[in-house]
Amino acid sequence: MNVPLDYDRPHGASTSLALARVPAAAGADKVGSVFVNPGGPGGSGVDFVRLGFGESLAAQLLGRFDVIGFDPRGVSQSDPIQCFDSSEAQGEYFDAAPYIFPQNLGEEAQYFEVYSGLADQCLNREQPITAHMSTADVARDLDLLRRAVGDEALSYLGFSYGSFLGTTYANLFPDKVRALVIDGVLDPRLWSSGTQFISDRVATQEEFDEFLRLCDAAGSDCALSGPAGAASRYWDLADALRRSPLPFDDSFAYTYEILIADTLGAMYVPELWGGPQGFAQLFASLADAALGDEMALAQAIEVANTLAELFASEPKEYDNGGDAFYGNHCADAEYPAAMGEYGSLGSFSADGSAFGPLWWWNTATGCADWPVAADRYAGPWTATTAAPVLVVGNFFDGVTDYAGAIASSELLGGSRLLSYAGWGHTAFDRNGCVTDYVVDYLLDGALPPEGTVCPANANPFVPPAVVEATPEGAVEAFGVHVPFVGLPHSRRFAHGGRFAYGR
Repeated sequence: MNVPLDYDRPHGASTSLALARVPAAAGADKVGSVFVNPGGPGGSGVDFVRLGFGESLAAQLLGRFDVIGFDPRGVSQSDPIQCFDSSEAQGEYFDAAPYIFPQNLGEEAQYFEVYSGLADQCLNREQPITAHMSTADVARDLDLLRRAVGDEALSYLGFSYGSFLGTTYANLFPDKVRALVIDGVLDPRLWSSGTQFISDRVATQEEFDEFLRLCDAAGSDCALSGPAGAASRYWDLADALRRSPLPFDDSFAYTYEILIADTLGAMYVPELWGGPQGFAQLFASLADAALGDEMALAQAIEVANTLAELFASEPKEYDNGGDAFYGNHCADAEYPAAMGEYGSLGSFSADGSAFGPLWWWNTATGCADWPVAADRYAGPWTATTAAPVLVVGNFFDGVTDYAGAIASSELLGGSRLLSYAGWGHTAFDRNGCVTDYVVDYLLDGALPPEGTVCPANANPFVPPAVVEATPEGAVEAFGVHVPFVGLPHSRRFAHGGRFAYGR
């Protein structure tokens, strides 16, 4: 579908959007269409629908809706931004700063030089889309899509960054909301102002503390537990890796920064924390290997292989997910331009937790010299919509913290907060109670009672709560792009992590 490239010139040049649709069931009492967004920014809504989520949601909604995913402008098949001539050139560029995140002043300077150069790399190419990738433009596209399918008002389900898109739509088109769900919610004030690090510096650690607590509570069912406790074993491992990485083979060593990155990746999917091929087993095997146990090293490599296969995505000739992340986010959020400010905020992030610097450097540095879009939307965020927005937040979401859900529910007039007292990134299709409430709301607008808190799932380390680690298991079921950098064939994630840490 074609839409205006520049909404200030609606009859001028256009850009194209790719869509995927699972149609309503034949003979069903059709209500309309539900649009979905998987997050990112840079995530493909087309792939999200095609790879199973579309059919699953359509069935949950009793076949009464078309389920539609679209690639936002600049993403994947929708006039994609491309910052490099090839995947090889892309990799070579980031090899100049081969850190997932920097850990000293020298690395910070090198990392900043490479990533702050992304603006020139991406914008000095003949790609008109680069000047028109703000979330406000995506929201305007979404309203045209709504009109194109004949719906008088929008039905929408957005995850993670998709919550920011949903919140933006709600504020630009408050009278056009039929049912709007945001799950895994960003505080729009932080995201749009470039201050998301205030959340990031602590949110992942808060969920990881729960990982460690639940591990100890599970006792022998959690491989990382022990007499000194899971936290002691994990942080002893982290200290050991700082001193000496573990060689997996002649060309790859498992480092401290990879441990932090993989731990962050684990926080997306608690269903893979336990079991013989889960993250606790990986960390336990690495901890023993760091003490000189060669059999444990072999086991760590085996578990890492299994997890890497789960998190591996279908290879593409050119994956523009990272390009699109910065193309959108840098259009929305203004960041400092000076290297010194990045170092100071990196230190502030590190004071919050070991995960803070990873988030800060990955999210912010590419935007240092990238101008915000003239037509971005940066608030106010306080619209009252025609129908109440349903805001879903997990108590322990290490990617988009619970505070973001609380803030958004307080900002959006008449909205309703639905809480999940558990772990992981987003709650729909993770917790049955949440899923039932969301489905009822999308079907007929029924809201959960005020103050509803859905109970946490069972301890993820205790069978049978552990999901079997197969390609048909938890990762694809939740449709969440989760980073894992532990093996050479997944090293594309390790070029500064820029492909990995979307929302």
